[in-house]
Amino acid sequence: MATYIKIIFFVISFSLLFLSSAISEEKIKIGLLVPMTGPNKDIGQSIIKAVRLAVNDIDNDSIEIVPKDTATKPDITLKSAYELKEMGVSIVIGPVFYESLIYLDEIKDLTFLSLTNKNLDIPKNIISAGINSTSQFNTIKKFIKMTNIKKVIFLTPKLDYEPEIKKGIKNSKIKIFKDYVYDTEPTKLTNQIEKITNYKIRKQNLEDEINRIKKSDELNKEKKIKKLEKRYTLGGLNFDAVVISDFDESLKSVTTSLLYTDVSPKNKFFITLNQWFDESLLNETDIQPLYYPSINKGNFDNYRDKFFIEFNENPTHLSLLSYDLVGLVYYLSLKNDLTNLDKLFKKKNSFKGKIGIFDIKDNKINHRLNFYKIDDKKLIEIF
Repeated sequence: MATYIKIIFFVISFSLLFLSSAISEEKIKIGLLVPMTGPNKDIGQSIIKAVRLAVNDIDNDSIEIVPKDTATKPDITLKSAYELKEMGVSIVIGPVFYESLIYLDEIKDLTFLSLTNKNLDIPKNIISAGINSTSQFNTIKKFIKMTNIKKVIFLTPKLDYEPEIKKGIKNSKIKIFKDYVYDTEPTKLTNQIEKITNYKIRKQNLEDEINRIKKSDELNKEKKIKKLEKRYTLGGLNFDAVVISDFDESLKSVTTSLLYTDVSPKNKFFITLNQWFDESLLNETDIQPLYYPSINKGNFDNYRDKFFIEFNENPTHLSLLSYDLVGLVYYLSLKNDLTNLDKLFKKKNSFKGKIGIFDIKDNKINHRLNFYKIDDKKLIEIF
């Protein structure tokens, strides 16, 4: 018999959804572990403001947010977590960063909704709420299927998040033609891209063909030579798309190397990971069209405008996650005992927030993302 799984859709339209007569008078204590001191304190302050905004939108006095500092240090995070436990907190939003998680398995009766997007080697009482690699590759896989792309090569930098990328590729079951790991040092990167794209062979093919025609008795050979001399290489590429798991200037270095080796986004799909709507990419016309998965842009813009009106500053991307998580915990508290929420996160459920729909199963959150294209200096939603 097929198992029926109840899917709960959670829409953070606070003014409508949360006006419920069933609200308990008991205080809903939500812990908040963020960096309030140290190098990441600005991110922490942005998250605190987002949580405050969420509480104001819910407009219910039963919610009590208890913030504690992590200073982005595991020992301070653990100390703060113990303090939250002593205060009667059973569910915590945070910590923000992966390095703050390592000791939290010592507090097994607390559930942490961390903002990290890493899933590997995290304690069982941690639920990763970030935009993880599996979510992104699931969305890329959907686009590949939709556009009937046959051969895709994957380029992954030799950095600390490489294992997460490999895990995401495996979990999504996305079809790989070839998979490469590259060095981010510019000279080494260029040499590697040359090998991956058979650049020297294709360049030599062009020279050989020009010399062959010059020595031949072919008709209109001067015209043919002039046409070939406008090219950089000769010979096809054995892939249809390239997925680049990189960001910021490093992403631009990879795409520049591809252009140097005569691989163009005009005839090969350039796909990358979530760029959080990096506006600098709009001006990089040489690498357009460029495709990537991300959260719902319209929802994020609405949230950003609301945040700016309230605090006269722009929010961090992570603050949007925390905004959604406050609403999620509140919604669940209406029908569940907060002390048993850890069991709920082991079951299969789906929720809808400002960031979009996200699915929960086995203490992991996977997001159903949108897919975008940057082309002609414009951001275009594909789905």
